[in-house]
Amino acid sequence: SPPPHHDIYSIEDLAQLIHDLKNVNAKARISVKLVSEVGVGTVAAGVAKARADHVTISGFEGGTGASPLTSLTHAGSPWEIGLAETQQTLLLNGLRTRIAVQVDGGLRTGRDVAIGALLGADEFGFATAPLIAAGCIMMRKCHLNTCPVGVATQDPVLRARFTGQPEHVINYFFFVAEELREIMAQMGFRTLNEMIGRVDRLDMRPAVDNWKAQGVDLSRLLYAAPAEAAKGLWNTERQDHGLDKALDHKFIADSEAALERGEPVRGEYAVRNVNRTVGAMLSGEVAKRYGHAGLPEDTIALTLRGTAGQSFGAFLARGVSLTLIGDANDYVGKGLSGGRVVVRQPAESRRDPTRNIVVGNTVLYGAIAGEAYFEGVAGERFAVRNSGAVAVVEGVGDHGCEYMTGGVVVVLGDTGRNFAAGMSGGLAYVYDPLRRFDPLCNKAMVDLDAVELARVDGDDVLRPSQRAVSVENAGMGDLLRFDAERLRILIERHHLHTGSRRAAEILENWDRALPSFVKVMPKDFRRALTDMAKERDAAAAVAAE
Repeated sequence: SPPPHHDIYSIEDLAQLIHDLKNVNAKARISVKLVSEVGVGTVAAGVAKARADHVTISGFEGGTGASPLTSLTHAGSPWEIGLAETQQTLLLNGLRTRIAVQVDGGLRTGRDVAIGALLGADEFGFATAPLIAAGCIMMRKCHLNTCPVGVATQDPVLRARFTGQPEHVINYFFFVAEELREIMAQMGFRTLNEMIGRVDRLDMRPAVDNWKAQGVDLSRLLYAAPAEAAKGLWNTERQDHGLDKALDHKFIADSEAALERGEPVRGEYAVRNVNRTVGAMLSGEVAKRYGHAGLPEDTIALTLRGTAGQSFGAFLARGVSLTLIGDANDYVGKGLSGGRVVVRQPAESRRDPTRNIVVGNTVLYGAIAGEAYFEGVAGERFAVRNSGAVAVVEGVGDHGCEYMTGGVVVVLGDTGRNFAAGMSGGLAYVYDPLRRFDPLCNKAMVDLDAVELARVDGDDVLRPSQRAVSVENAGMGDLLRFDAERLRILIERHHLHTGSRRAAEILENWDRALPSFVKVMPKDFRRALTDMAKERDAAAAVAAE
């Protein structure tokens, strides 16, 4: 907080993320957190139009010890200012009843809650004060794992010092509620909802008349929107996320045998670019029943033809395989969670896949497991924040593998600039017969190596025993060895699922093609793997003795 979200560059992108999350879990309330600052009301109105269920206006005064000092001292404005602007903007645009508004940022007392309600908040966030009630002494070193009272640490010695009890926090909130009830009684309100948005009940005269604040003008902060513009002062409606139009309803109905009894299911469907987030709702149903373990591979294997909309295959669960014959927009495989996504060209297509974009930008953003094969070129920010998925693609745009922390990516064609920026884990293999890749790679955190062969008794050989039958074996195992074998397995699977001509050519001329591959290896990852190998060898030596 605040992190760089490379899948959000506009309010439309945010709307897509909200739609994705709502598809995968329709019962969840989707919340967007905004920093209190001038103009936050306009952003909050956009969030409401993007169909978020909930928006949080966060003031500058909050922040536990985990917050960066620059954020604590230089980011945001008082929550009262941001909350007042948000309430006024939502009312003037007829949006207030559609979204719940929460406020946080240093709330401590019942009086704070009362002021927040009168300025327009439905809900109130407390963090620092309950932490203190639980024993926190605000040393502000949560990120160092050295909390002296055992609140924010995994060190067992320090955790033993923790003396907090749930009753301490409960007692604190009882006192907050008691103070709020006293204020409500004095003002004549029976319920909190009656208080929400009643800025006419806030009096600024004592503050302005005080010698410390002479001349302060709070009239804009306490402006009451015209009654005719407002449908209501608080959240009384539910957002319409359009989930009834999802293509996944057909998938779920047709996959009942797989969902209920684990029986294999096959299906074929047409898809259009109005069909967004295809596969997420089905994956949500799989997760409800089987958790992250999902179903056996290819239990639900669906083929789609046409052009898919945004977020095709988002959050796809284990056991679900989607094959798209056509092309797709941005965010394909976002948050991939163990399933398989394949995008291939129609058999009758005569386009050169290595020069034809088949999936859009930010593909495999935040993927954690699974596999993806794309017969064609991907747009920018391919596999950003990938932490476990394996993927084969025939070209990528700028910023490929940015912030990648795990998994394996194979690029059978050209890349854009700034490849591997911030890449701290995982592996990438780039086919570079013309030697153009080096200046395009950001080598601040990675090394460029030749693809290694396994060494047995001093000879470079490919061990037949290392032939993997699943992509899990190809993507994991001893990452410092068997590079060539792993690479070949992934290209073979790419050819199996897509029929790629580029993959077929490479496999037919494997001995000549192999030297043209460059391995992108994160420096820290190599060091960690080397240290782990040394520890294993030392443990094995001790066990042998």
